[in-house]
Parts: sequence; structure tokens; C-alpha cells
Amino acid sequence: MSLAIVWFRRDLRLVDNPAVARAAASHDDVLGVYIHAPGEEGDWAPGGASNWWLHHALADLNEQLGGRLLICEGKSLDTLKHLVEQTGADAVYWNRLYEPAAIERDTAIKQALRDQGQVAESSNAALLYEPWEVQTKQGGPYRVFTPFWKRLLEFELPKADSDSTPDTPWVSITRKKKSLAAVALDDLGLLPKIDWDQGIAKAWKPTRAGAEARLDEFLATEVKDYDSGRDFPAQETVSKLSPYLHFGQLGPREIVAACGRKKSASAFLREVGWREFAHHLLFHFPHTTDAPLDERFADFPWRKARKDLVAWQRGQTGIPMVDAGMRQLWATGWMHNRVRMIVASLLTKNLQLPWQEGAKWFWDTLVDADLANNSLGWQWTAGCGADAAPYFRIFNPVSQGEKFDVHGEYVRHWVPELKQLPDKWVHRPWEAPAEVLAEAGVELGRNYPSPIVDLKDSRKRALEIWDKIK
Repeated sequence: MSLAIVWFRRDLRLVDNPAVARAAASHDDVLGVYIHAPGEEGDWAPGGASNWWLHHALADLNEQLGGRLLICEGKSLDTLKHLVEQTGADAVYWNRLYEPAAIERDTAIKQALRDQGQVAESSNAALLYEPWEVQTKQGGPYRVFTPFWKRLLEFELPKADSDSTPDTPWVSITRKKKSLAAVALDDLGLLPKIDWDQGIAKAWKPTRAGAEARLDEFLATEVKDYDSGRDFPAQETVSKLSPYLHFGQLGPREIVAACGRKKSASAFLREVGWREFAHHLLFHFPHTTDAPLDERFADFPWRKARKDLVAWQRGQTGIPMVDAGMRQLWATGWMHNRVRMIVASLLTKNLQLPWQEGAKWFWDTLVDADLANNSLGWQWTAGCGADAAPYFRIFNPVSQGEKFDVHGEYVRHWVPELKQLPDKWVHRPWEAPAEVLAEAGVELGRNYPSPIVDLKDSRKRALEIWDKIK
């Protein structure tokens, strides 16, 4: 009898899972294992919101496996060696991760297991194509999205084969005679000790069934308005599939297959392409998690202003569109993409605080915190990354709000202090006449803050700095 171990990481699904398929096709028994080893993530161990999602995703995977998921805690290599010794496993299969620390760790593990005589194989479950498969005509990596996306379309987007995963002979750990040092999921400490997660729990269903239902609902309804409506945060016209993709409860090939030939899905698939591009960049430029890709920004004179950073984090900047986004993030673990750009622009351009501070805050508070996407997004807005918005492009949160939240529904929902303000003033309360503020019950500096930065003056200062470094 031949036994294989499937090492689950951020591929928490049984369908369209190459590691599962390879194990099932070649072995009599398969043991599913998850190893909790946050210390191996380097400086980017999962944040609080990510850990919340991970807990529930693992519970769901275990349920799908009939309670047969083996959860362990410790160093990955030591744990795998122990499991191989205890079970007599012939092979270990897993799906690749593309963060710098994960690549270094997985390379060492593969070599160590092979040196012991085990089969050790990794596959691609997270991306449409491997980062090294998509190259420019000169043979190097892409740094601009549009030609990258065109190249992917030339390859054709691969689709998941729903019949590609055979019936898997999962082994129950209770049938094993030897100790496998199992750890209870609750003992991993992934859930918060205080109840800050109630809003997140209300907003999400972090299960495979939740992923499938959301994809079906989106393609049946909102996708037809995606291209025209995705910039309006008060509308439900975005997919909200990003956390399912990050944790591998849903794969990009499954999305391509589900979209099929829908012309209305082309704009949405392009956003899947941006995710692909982010991983392409992280693989080829691993330093960009912490350092700018554009070297001109290496010595950028960022400010140090803890008070301003905290005001931004708490949604207390006095600028409604920004505060609404930051409060949505804290309450639900997610923020609309248009608003992500607005809040990031205020932090890096108007407040002139380091983009790394914003990236760290998003990392801890987003349920879809993904190192590749997070690094790309922040460097794009800060103007120092690949295919970045020009530094002189500074999002004005007032005009952005008046354009994409015309009647203030988004702001009023997340900043209820301004609920009674007329549309004309809801995005610029500091300009409203005193009698209007009084009638709406708004007291600037008391029940809603005055702006912590002058948008016009700070924009001017940012452009002056750019003139010096460009």
C-alpha cells in the first residue's frame, strides 16, 4: 500500500487542486496535512484578519475531508520528516507559493525530502501561468501591465477541468497506529481574544461553498455592470472574490472556466490578470515587498508623523471619503478598490507618510491581504512601482467622492456623523456654512474631526518634492 502526504497551504480546496490530483492518481492512500508555521513567513506573517479567515477556511476544509485533516504546528521541514517517518509515506505533494520566504523554504524542503528518498513534487494551483512562463520578447519580466495581459491572452487563459480531480482515498488519522502529533485547530490561536471580528463574520462566508455561491451570484447578476459600476463603492458591482482566491478556496482557472464566453466578463477577467501581474512582479522583484522598484524613491523624504498615521488608520482624518474607507476596512476586513487608491493617495501624497506604513496596516486588517497584490497596489499609488500611477497623479478625495459617491450613500453609511448633511457638502463638510452644519448636527472638531491636512497645500508640497527627485 502506497501513502502520499498532501501538504495544504493556501490551496484550501479539493477541486482543481493539482497536488491532490497527483497524489490520488499515484497512491493508494492520501493524508491531508496543514502545518502552522507563521515564523517561516519572515516579516510577513499573516495579520489578524487573515488569521480569522484561515481559521474558518481550515475548519471548512476539515469538514470536507470528513474530519481527516491533520493539523500540526512547528517547523515545516521537521514536521514533514516526522510525518514521513511515522506514516511510511512515499511522497509529499504541495502547491507552490511565490513569496520570497516561501520559495526559499520550499526549495530547501524539496531537496531535503528527495535526499531522504521521498518523492517531493510541487504544482501550480494559484496562478494561470507560472511567473517565469510569461516573458517579454527580450526574455525578461514585464514591468507594464497591458503588454503582460496581451501576452497572457496570446497564450489563452487556461481553464479548470472539473473532471481532473479523481476520487481521493483520504486516510483518517484515527486509523493510524502511530502518533502523528495532531493539534486542535482552536489551539493555533488564530481567532481574536477580544470580539473585534463581529463585523467581519457578518460580512463573509469563508468556506468553499461561500466561494462557489459568490462566484455564481456575481456572474449571474453584477458582472454585466462591472465595467461601468466597479468604481462606485456604494454599489454591489465588484466580485469580492479576492479572499477566496488568496486562500485558494477558489482557483483562477475555475474563474476563467465559469466566465466561459461571457463578453460581459472581459473587464472582470482583466482584473484577474492584474492579480497575475502582481505575482509576476513579486517573483521577479522580491525586494519590492519593502523597497521601491523605482530607485529614485529610495531616499524619498517621507515624514514621520505618528499622530497623522493613527488618524488615518482610525478613519479620523476629517476627510469623509477617506474615513469611510478606513472604517469599512476595520469593520469588514475589506475595502472597495477605488477607495483603496483614494486612501493610499492621501497617505503617501498629501500626508507624505511612507507607503510601507500603509502596506503594513492593510496587511493586518484585510481578509484578502496578499503580499503580491498589497505590494503592487501600494507602490502603484505611491508612484514608485511597476506600471505605477505617475507621482504627480494625486487623487483628490473630494472630487473622487463627488464623482463616484454622488449622493454620499457610501460616506453616510460608514461616517454616520455626516448622515444629515446635504449632498453638496457631504464630501467637504469643512466648507459648509455654519447654519448647514448646525442643522445637520455636525460640530467640526467635536463630533467629527476637522481635516488633518490641507488638500491643496499638501498637493503642492508633494509636487515640489517630486521635482527634486525626478
